[in-house]
Amino acid sequence: MFLLLQLIVIVVAFIFDEHEVAAQYVPPYTSIVVPVTKHIDAAKPLYSVQIKTTYVNMDYLHANFLIDVDAPFIWHDCVLQWNIYPGSCPANTLCTSPVSCEEYQCTDVRTTYSYENPSCPPVTNSSTLPGWGYCTCPVNIVNPVTGSCSQALLNYNEFTVDVSNGRNVLNGVYGAYPNAACVPSSSFASFPANVTGVMAFSSSPYAFPAYLYQPLKKTLALCLPSSSSAPGVLFFGAGPYYLLPHLNVDVRSLLSYTPLLKHPDSFGYFIGVKAIVVKQRSIDLTGITTTKLSTIEPYTTLRNDIYTRMVQMFSIATIGIPRARPVAPFGLCFRNFTISNRVSFKVPDIDFVLPDGKKWTISTANSMKQITKDVTCLAFVDGGATPEHAIVIGTFQMEDNFLEFDLEKSILGFSSSLLLEQTSCSNFNFTVVNIS
Repeated sequence: MFLLLQLIVIVVAFIFDEHEVAAQYVPPYTSIVVPVTKHIDAAKPLYSVQIKTTYVNMDYLHANFLIDVDAPFIWHDCVLQWNIYPGSCPANTLCTSPVSCEEYQCTDVRTTYSYENPSCPPVTNSSTLPGWGYCTCPVNIVNPVTGSCSQALLNYNEFTVDVSNGRNVLNGVYGAYPNAACVPSSSFASFPANVTGVMAFSSSPYAFPAYLYQPLKKTLALCLPSSSSAPGVLFFGAGPYYLLPHLNVDVRSLLSYTPLLKHPDSFGYFIGVKAIVVKQRSIDLTGITTTKLSTIEPYTTLRNDIYTRMVQMFSIATIGIPRARPVAPFGLCFRNFTISNRVSFKVPDIDFVLPDGKKWTISTANSMKQITKDVTCLAFVDGGATPEHAIVIGTFQMEDNFLEFDLEKSILGFSSSLLLEQTSCSNFNFTVVNIS
């Protein structure tokens, strides 16, 4: 009996020791990382990430997905096939497994996350796949470029992304298994060339971040490039994050933080703004104005009364600069504006004053848009008298700014222009480093 008890003690001790070793294991990566590409071949500038979608012939196939921080779920160019086996999928086609209309994911996505609009086609359970015997799960989606509504079929997906220690890409990969939706190739006629999907990075439980688990922290870091010739970077994970040439400076040390706000009708990201300041002249907003961040709108849009006052203040502050005829969609433009360095423009900063006293400074690189060799415009747009959101911060104002969305603490970290720190969003080192 004594020997049996001894044996039990040894076995239990061994099990606890194994658990302790597992608990102490620290992976070499702190985040996943993907390059961000700026596209200028569509109706407006848009940004995409490249994701590995499947593994064929000992190599990964890649697809480019539009970045959308407002979309409730992922959708992309693929087809449903219930009996996938080697060789069953047509060439140059991504085949995925269907979600049945009887599964809980179908009901959940339809009732809470499917787009609702009178222009949408009716959702029914009448469609199926040959030989399957179950109904598929159609859901409504909205095209973020055109605003049109169409239908997609819910599926089971597998995506693979690179991992990082914040300085480099490591030679491991991370797999995610989200529910997404398939649409035909024709759905992407309005998208940039070779972009065949929408990657949802919102707070929705069906967006991509919801499928990323430990050891990754629920933190999305986005750095949009200002050029289409060099990629920016997107991380998911708590950092650190480093940009060349400052390999000893964690970008998080440059960030200020403000609360993220909830919006009852959106899974996007919002902050509060209480004033806009130009050269010590302030537009005090009524209460705290809920401000949306958009990766689809190219320029910051202001409700008409806010826009009019800001243009007036900026006009006074730049009284010595000759004006040019306004170029749509902008209302204030300048001529003979010598452009040699985006950072050295001689115009005042625009400060968005936040409820906690912090300021998001929009420097010249993010406030002035060069239209021609001789014309530059204030890159803010009149949103009309009754827009859905009084302020929408667009991508031009985000370029070369580092944004960190901490989904656990519900706070936004923001840097203002990295160009003033002698770096940019295109300065992440994507060189792959081997790990043991």
